[in-house]
Amino acid sequence: MVKKAPRRTAERILEVTLDLFNRFGEPNVSTTLISAELNISPGNLYYHYPAKDELINSLFDRYERALSELLNASDGVRDVEDAWFFMHTLFELIWQYRFLYRDLNDLLSKNRRLETHFQWVLKNKTRSVRALLDGMSRSGALSIDSREIEATATSMVVLLTYWLSYEYVRDPRRALEPESAQLALLRGAHHVLNLLVPYLEPGQRMHLLGLVSAYNNPAEN
Repeated sequence: MVKKAPRRTAERILEVTLDLFNRFGEPNVSTTLISAELNISPGNLYYHYPAKDELINSLFDRYERALSELLNASDGVRDVEDAWFFMHTLFELIWQYRFLYRDLNDLLSKNRRLETHFQWVLKNKTRSVRALLDGMSRSGALSIDSREIEATATSMVVLLTYWLSYEYVRDPRRALEPESAQLALLRGAHHVLNLLVPYLEPGQRMHLLGLVSAYNNPAEN
């Protein structure tokens, strides 16, 4: 049996760092802890990433690339079923890099690059949600006054951006643990799409309620 080639150290460092950041929060994870978790010397870690900010920026670059690709899929959303799948997929990506959202304000205050790039993230999320609303409107799934689109899109983006913070405040001990992920993501998708209820065509509104009943635990809503 041919052995797999060992993963590159730089890649392993990012994977372990992401896991630690997600578990404990970026401010609570030192480079010493990261190197200890990897069982490598601090010098080896610094060789690949001379500063903690470089680890953060490298992880953010990965998130940004994946997000950009995903947001383009909003152009294909035509109904509630499409929107549900799109939102849940988006929340899954946010969950994968949840340390960014858990510690967002702290990270932005310390990292100028993240500050500027996260403004791009907000703009592109908003553009993507506007495309989603436009596609659903053209297909007849919803009817919304053009004067309401901007405010509705912004409200949806605010929920997308701060939903995990809400979950954390709601249950600090368990909210960001892996076993809580599925319900947290379903709740997030539900509440973002619930903003569309006043504009949905009656059949689409019933379909959304059906999806919520099928996938969410009613006691958790």
